Amino acid sequence: MRSDRPARGTGKAVGADLTKSRPKPKLKKVMPEVWKLVKPRAPLLALSFVLMVINRGASFVLPLSFKPLVNQVFTLGRMDLLPKIIIAVVAATLLQGLTSFALTQMLSKGGQRLISELRTQVQEHIGRLPVAFYDENRTGTLVARIMSDVEGVRNLVGTGVVDFVGGILSAMIAFVLLIRINRLMTLLTFCILLVFGFILQKAFKTIRPIFRERGKINAEVTGRLTESLGGVRVVKGYHAEASEAKVFAGGVKRLLDNVVSSLTAQSIMTLSSTVVLGVVGGLVMFLGAREHSLGRLDTGSYFTFTFLLAFLVAPIAQLVAIGTQLTEALAGLDRTTEILAEAEEDSEPSRVTVLDHIVGDVVFDHVNFAYEKDKPVLHDVSFEAKPGTVTALVGSSGSGKSTIISLVCGFHTTGTGRVLVDGHDLASVRLSSYREQLGVVLQETFLFDGTIKENVKFSRPGATDEQFEKACSIARVDEFALRFPEGFGTIVGERGVKLSGGQRQRISIARAILADPRILILDEATSSLDSESEAMIQAGLSFLMQGRTTFVIAHRLSTIRRADQILVVEQGVIVERGTHEELYAMKGRYFDLYTRQHGLETNLFLAPGEGDGGLVEAEA
Repeated sequence: MRSDRPARGTGKAVGADLTKSRPKPKLKKVMPEVWKLVKPRAPLLALSFVLMVINRGASFVLPLSFKPLVNQVFTLGRMDLLPKIIIAVVAATLLQGLTSFALTQMLSKGGQRLISELRTQVQEHIGRLPVAFYDENRTGTLVARIMSDVEGVRNLVGTGVVDFVGGILSAMIAFVLLIRINRLMTLLTFCILLVFGFILQKAFKTIRPIFRERGKINAEVTGRLTESLGGVRVVKGYHAEASEAKVFAGGVKRLLDNVVSSLTAQSIMTLSSTVVLGVVGGLVMFLGAREHSLGRLDTGSYFTFTFLLAFLVAPIAQLVAIGTQLTEALAGLDRTTEILAEAEEDSEPSRVTVLDHIVGDVVFDHVNFAYEKDKPVLHDVSFEAKPGTVTALVGSSGSGKSTIISLVCGFHTTGTGRVLVDGHDLASVRLSSYREQLGVVLQETFLFDGTIKENVKFSRPGATDEQFEKACSIARVDEFALRFPEGFGTIVGERGVKLSGGQRQRISIARAILADPRILILDEATSSLDSESEAMIQAGLSFLMQGRTTFVIAHRLSTIRRADQILVVEQGVIVERGTHEELYAMKGRYFDLYTRQHGLETNLFLAPGEGDGGLVEAEA
């Protein structure tokens, strides 16, 4: 269906789309979303934390063994203690390995399941958003939201957060043990680490917008790439490969600059942590030697202190890696939360009416509509399409025909006035129940990269083979499909690229026939067919239109001569209405369009120089 909206640019993303900068959600607003993700997995996390405590407890056996090893075995020659120390260290190491394996299996798989569920949730939500949302956002941008933004969320349930919490727990235990060994050395070291931790917290607050910006840039680049690949024939037709490559390279450069910025920040934090470790190490050496010389610290205790110090320092070093992962996860969750906050089509409180079965009486009651404020497209449009009748829309390009069809489909809501279906205001109807009884055949036929059978049965997956074959026979799909080696199992390619325009259109018509709708929309339904093919399926269309309320937009005015009413639309206003005979006799705008098109079609068969030779636009 062609849009009467102003064309969008093909450069950067639309200003009103999701890639536009928005205020950054505060962490306290994101945390409820984090809890929603974590709550169903609370038992898994609880078990993981138990294993993590066991794992961390076992990790202390080795450093604590150095004091008896040095003081008793090495110094006093207590060799009888050596087997016990070795057994304790080996058992603790084995326990640590087993718990680490179990944690990795549980949390990594749990994180991947979370990604899968969240992708499904986001895709389902996007699928329920109104058409206006799709008008404002690129397909590639939405793909990035579904596939990329949720990737980092695995760290909220995966090994990242547990490792981080485990590191904090180890640091707390180590702090207690270190205090017991030497209070002065512990407190001085802790103060240095505390200052560094505060600096890191500020650094992560700064780096978070960089990750958020990366998601935005990635969505823009992916969106443009998707458009470019989808329109490859246009690109090659205009020899625009170089310009597309330039646009893509520009987007990749922006992405590179963002990544470089984050890497620079991470490198600075890594450098800082290394320097801090060096300072702490030097301080411990100095104080340890001093305390040992004063007799306040024995050799075994010094070695134990040094090894336990690693547990206190490790979380600071982990902050750089794990903190970055969690920051990226929260930035992705910010963007995911934004899209999940978009209102679904049927979420409005006013949409309470469920249409179980409709007769098909459609009424436009003084409808005004505008896509953008102060730029009206329809002006006071009123008409009735009675059940079982055909209403044809005629007019020049951009006159408002497709907008009327969009309102009939419920893709948009009126500004003022009402669209009534069987007396129900469409603004109060649950659109899911309404569209189950709606059939659409658009000018731009869309086919999925599947078989002919899958594309026809898309409108009614539960249809029997007999119903499927009958629909294909009426739409003349069988005449070309059965000539292929695979028959109805032939793969049509992305967007039906392996078929001709006429073949794709026949599949679209068969799809509508199989749906058995009460209201039928035919937007240039035979535009891709030659005269012979069109004549072949006119009978099928006539069958499809029987007993249904049908709206037709047709380029060839000769195809709508039998319509029950023809509405001539110009600049959003119905300027004429009536049957073909009535409008032709009025000798107004319809007469002008019809006669000029008839003359054009006749002149196409004349030799150069014969007839008036003028190409007059007469699009309906």
